[in-house]
Amino acid sequence: MEFNRLFEILPFQLGRYSNKRALNYRDHLGWHALSTQECIRLMEHYAAGLLERGIRKGQRVAIMARRSSPWWHLADFALQKIGAVVVPLHTDLSSEHIIHILNDAGVRHCIVADAYTYSCLETLRESVPHLVEVYSLEQVEGLRSFHDMLTLPTETHQAIFETYKAAIHEDDLATIVYTSGATGMPKGVMLSHRNIVSNIKSVSELIPIRRGKRVLTFLPLNHLFERMVCYLYMALGASVYYASDRMLLEDFKEVRPHWFTTVPRLLEKAYDYIWEQALQRSVLHRQMLAWAVRVGMKYAGGHMPLGYWWKRSIADLLIYRHWRRLLGGRVEGVVVGAATLQASLSSLFSAARIEVREGYGMTETAPVITLNCFESGKYRFGTVGIPIPGIEVRLEQVDESDTFEVWVRGPNVMVGYHGMPQETRQVLDARGWLRTGDLGRWVDGKFLQLIGRKSELFKTSSGKFVVPEVVENALLRSPYIAQCMAFGSGKPWVSALIVPNFTLLHRWCMEHQVHWTAPTFMVLNPRVEKLLEGEVDKANALLAPHERVRKFQLLADEWGVETGEITVSMKLNRARIAQRYRRQLDRLYKKKSTYLPAPKR
Repeated sequence: MEFNRLFEILPFQLGRYSNKRALNYRDHLGWHALSTQECIRLMEHYAAGLLERGIRKGQRVAIMARRSSPWWHLADFALQKIGAVVVPLHTDLSSEHIIHILNDAGVRHCIVADAYTYSCLETLRESVPHLVEVYSLEQVEGLRSFHDMLTLPTETHQAIFETYKAAIHEDDLATIVYTSGATGMPKGVMLSHRNIVSNIKSVSELIPIRRGKRVLTFLPLNHLFERMVCYLYMALGASVYYASDRMLLEDFKEVRPHWFTTVPRLLEKAYDYIWEQALQRSVLHRQMLAWAVRVGMKYAGGHMPLGYWWKRSIADLLIYRHWRRLLGGRVEGVVVGAATLQASLSSLFSAARIEVREGYGMTETAPVITLNCFESGKYRFGTVGIPIPGIEVRLEQVDESDTFEVWVRGPNVMVGYHGMPQETRQVLDARGWLRTGDLGRWVDGKFLQLIGRKSELFKTSSGKFVVPEVVENALLRSPYIAQCMAFGSGKPWVSALIVPNFTLLHRWCMEHQVHWTAPTFMVLNPRVEKLLEGEVDKANALLAPHERVRKFQLLADEWGVETGEITVSMKLNRARIAQRYRRQLDRLYKKKSTYLPAPKR
């Protein structure tokens, strides 16, 4: 690929894959398409408008939005074209974190998405003294919108463009992306054009997306994962469709995408939706669905025995083909990132010919490190795949524990943390190796499997190390467990907080004549507790003796980003959860009896 800076992606597309439907958006009138030529024109006109507002090379400009849109990307490219540094923000962040980011990055100009986003920002203006001007992507009273800012480039503008084009090096800073800050204030990850472009080029060798394919994007672009993937789509000549707000299922049916990226939670919700719909159908239909799910979860890819091939074909005829229709009927691949996906769901959806591949990365690596490919023999469910081209990955033992940390080196590794040289040196050594903080192991010598975070590793009072994610992943094998967190630092044994999958629990209650009421009461029902006790016992059989859950507490409320238990990058905010349920956890360790005996092996 012949581009080295991000703002060159659209001109690259024009030269190789000129696309009449490069970027597509939906409003109350329906879908609208922007051609490659139109996108470049809008980018240049917006860049001229930004120059008129006094924005120059090196200045930090924030883009604050809830969802993706073509205007987000065009503003992003326009800012990069004049050498500004883009600082993406999401409205789900706390006010404290937004104020910290705007001040830490020295943001003087901010682009908001809409009136709602502007109202969020206005409440914080007094705490951000350096912020001098705000623009909007959509029409907002009192603000210059994207289209209001469009300025026909003059010869002076063109001369500045050319000067900046020659002056912007691929090692120059392109963006500062702040981490979620689950354990403190967010850190600003500084990424150069080289960091992100190298990642685009490496991943392009592994994803078989071709010119003219349709892709649907719905994850927020403040997450580097979705932002980089959208750059990749454009570089490969695909047509990008930006999902509308709260109409995702309808968008799938209308766009009929070939590819999309997502986070594990959406696939978990899709699985729950399938069962919600089944609850309204006959007992026979629920039995067929349960059988098809069991068949799908045994799928490992590659060559299938004849008996299994027949079962899968029958399941496809009865069940799977209806799932594909919900997604438009022609999905070729789904890439999952941001958090760990249950292997059973990868197997299930792939068995249904909705090929799901999990990858791994972090903001500090721009972002992809490993990926399960779509070629036979180059993927393994339950792992995050193989290192992408040009990336070195090695495992280093953590202190006296029998665990290993993932280290990464390559052109995608960040420049450093903004204004934090000491923190940068703590994770990035002189030889270019980045200590990711993730714990992992090799499967079959080439597939990386993540087992948890180094910072979350805890030691029980017996002196044994426990990786909480190992325990949680064992629990999450149960279809009746939606969310969970293992606990036990300094305690004699491991306990767990468990949020049941209330959709499947409702089905179980119907089938076993258990009166169904609100979740608040169901988590206290002795028969429900007995069911979950059995599921935890099954998980314990997969764990080492010191990892086994001795007691658990069922919870009625699902954890979410809005309530703070889940970070915006879809990870557990363990400190917040432990604080919120401190009394329940304390009670677990005060009880003399235990729920569960140690399982026999």
